[in-house]
Amino acid sequence: MQVQIAIGENYRFELREALLVYHGNQTTFITKHEVMAQQNTAPALGPAQPLTVAFVESLVRSLGCGAAAEVFPENILAKSDRMIAWWTPAQRRQMFYQHSEGKAADLNGRIFPQPPLVWQVCDGQLKLRALTQNKRPEATTKLAVAPYWNLSDDGTVCTGSMRRPESASVAAISAWERGFYESAFTHANVGRLTRYKEGFEELGVA
Repeated sequence: MQVQIAIGENYRFELREALLVYHGNQTTFITKHEVMAQQNTAPALGPAQPLTVAFVESLVRSLGCGAAAEVFPENILAKSDRMIAWWTPAQRRQMFYQHSEGKAADLNGRIFPQPPLVWQVCDGQLKLRALTQNKRPEATTKLAVAPYWNLSDDGTVCTGSMRRPESASVAAISAWERGFYESAFTHANVGRLTRYKEGFEELGVA
């Protein structure tokens, strides 16, 4: 069996092992098989072998060997290959509102105070939670609902008009924040966002 892969240099690859993934009722397991070459026919799989920790670790190292090292600033809370979490202190940012019924039209384009926030990007999806104190959170810090439109109960941002970066890198953090604040806030997803008696729309002009 011959496989051609363009990776910028000349390498020769041989099929040696195969992984088979089995899915059942809420259960998944993987077996490893030796691949045995045969003349004039397709390769055959040897008996199933259990995965070892050493094999998994070597596979992870080989897949991640091309990842560039990053220097983490103090606002980074956690980082993995496909996830990054950070926090921002209280600040003031311009926001944009667009509602089909004309609500919050007086708020569009104005600058508002923002609470301290915890941001998380995972697999291209942004989530937000608010902090009750304006300081870096710890592992035991309780998070609050972020008082924004376009957010679901679990903090997931509805990114309809939002310009999203393609990565979860440190360098992309400012682009994620800018994309969120510059998007059009169009609707509330979590019911009442404030105890103010006149409601959310009147809070910004009170």
